[in-house]
Amino acid sequence: MVMNKSIFYIIICALVASCTKRDTVGAPEFEVIPNGTTFKVGDSIIFTFKGNPQNIVFWPGTPGFTYEYRNRTFTNGNKLLMRFNSYQQFVIRNNNLSVLVSNDFNGTFDKTNIQAATWTDITDRFVLSEGADQVESGTVDLSEFTADNKAATIAFRYVTEDFPSQTRWVIRSFNVDLQTEDGTITPLVNVGTAGWKAVSFENPNTNWTIMSTQVLTGAVGGVADEDWILTKSFNPNTVSPDKGIAIKNITTGLTRYAPALQTYTKPGTYKAVFEATNFNYQSPLQRVVKEVTITITP
Repeated sequence: MVMNKSIFYIIICALVASCTKRDTVGAPEFEVIPNGTTFKVGDSIIFTFKGNPQNIVFWPGTPGFTYEYRNRTFTNGNKLLMRFNSYQQFVIRNNNLSVLVSNDFNGTFDKTNIQAATWTDITDRFVLSEGADQVESGTVDLSEFTADNKAATIAFRYVTEDFPSQTRWVIRSFNVDLQTEDGTITPLVNVGTAGWKAVSFENPNTNWTIMSTQVLTGAVGGVADEDWILTKSFNPNTVSPDKGIAIKNITTGLTRYAPALQTYTKPGTYKAVFEATNFNYQSPLQRVVKEVTITITP
């Protein structure tokens, strides 16, 4: 009986070891063979595979799909561009509207925290209304305030003395855009989506009025006033990690792959990357990466 139990345990251990060994996976056997290295825009590109990994992810090397940027969360060199249209109404006075920017404002919209931040007056970089409506400010690059992955907050500050009649400022339009290193411009916000917060420093009975199409000051005659309106913060160098295109999983087979014709629409040299992986509950992720350099001509 003792001998039979010993034999039984030996058999069970052998079976367990066998199952464990069977369930483990090794590094994928994987090779990529392109049907060429130089193609014209619109040509069909075909990659032939050897081996059978469980999963394959394709990184064509185009913007947003570059393997080396898969973990990147910020970049350098993007520009933050600002412009607006203004209207100074009723009474014309100089120096009662300021444009300011800060890259250390903590995001708490009250007088104490606004005053604790460092603000740079950039009013003289813009053209402001002197009575005409829809005066274009010109486009100003604020990148100096967003260097080293910093975020910038923009503010308009309205200050008036106790004049019998007061100026009303109207910001008719407001735009902040992102310009990448290749010159591509992408709108970030407009006057309706800038995240405005109005904060009264003096005479809380009047303040900026926020509308979906414009923002404007409010003041009454004979009362001194100071009101701020601030945007949300902007960091043009914050980016989402690039993504790969999953082209195979464990349930499918794949021996060749042709990227969509719209993948490579611009001439240039691209590093196409294929990431092949094997994985199961018994084994850590096993990865093999293959690179293919292809050139696209006009």
